[in-house]
Amino acid sequence: QVQLVESGGGLVQAGGSLTLSCAASGSIESINAMGWYRQAPGKLREVVAVIISSGGTNYADSVKGRFTISRDNAWNTVYLQMNSLKPEDTAVYYCNLAPARNGYWGQGTQVTVSS
Repeated sequence: QVQLVESGGGLVQAGGSLTLSCAASGSIESINAMGWYRQAPGKLREVVAVIISSGGTNYADSVKGRFTISRDNAWNTVYLQMNSLKPEDTAVYYCNLAPARNGYWGQGTQVTVSS
């Protein structure tokens, strides 16, 4: 079992930056890949970025070139650096394994981008 706690969200103006953190605990030695996901009001949750144990990454087209996912070596913390934020990035952001596991969703962290 893995426990995940997201933090770092907030209110930012368009064009601004935020860095989200995901603190993982429990059976982190079992993790092979993790991702950041987001859910905007009235929309389905979507994957934003994924990082695998080798360090390889993948991004949704909507955030490529603006967001960067990274992690420490032990999977204790996974980060999402978000630059050039747009109002359409407004959502609750979650971390989870990749593919996501239903039992691992946390409270998420709210990101609001004002125009």
